[in-house]
Amino acid sequence: MESNIQALEDEVKTLKITKQREYIKTWRRRWFVLKQGKLFWFKESTVTHASRPRGIIPVANCLTVNGAEESLNRQFAFDCVISNDTMYFIADSEKEKNDWINSIRRSIVHQSMSVTDDEILECHMPGRLDDFAQHILCRSAPH
Repeated sequence: MESNIQALEDEVKTLKITKQREYIKTWRRRWFVLKQGKLFWFKESTVTHASRPRGIIPVANCLTVNGAEESLNRQFAFDCVISNDTMYFIADSEKEKNDWINSIRRSIVHQSMSVTDDEILECHMPGRLDDFAQHILCRSAPH
């Protein structure tokens, strides 16, 4: 069982897990990296700056991330729902499954709480937003 979980200061998480293929619904082991709001997957565990990911999911596109043991009838399964598509994964243990679900969820929240320069500008220019938008956008914006 090859596994290497890292939680670094800049929220990097890596692990080899099983992913269901997109078109032919078979399962393949892939090396996943969660970094800067994106979930990358690679064929090999040796990842360098020259490595090309086999796929990328911006976590902001994930609507839900949940356990999926019952729907797949597989132990340690979880899913990521993106618009009209669901991606399925299988971790090697309950702990790894929960770690991934929690890390992806934290990344989703972090991405949704990121404030753009335009939103900061709107917070400093009252009257450009209705009261509700002003409250939501400006509650965590730096003043």
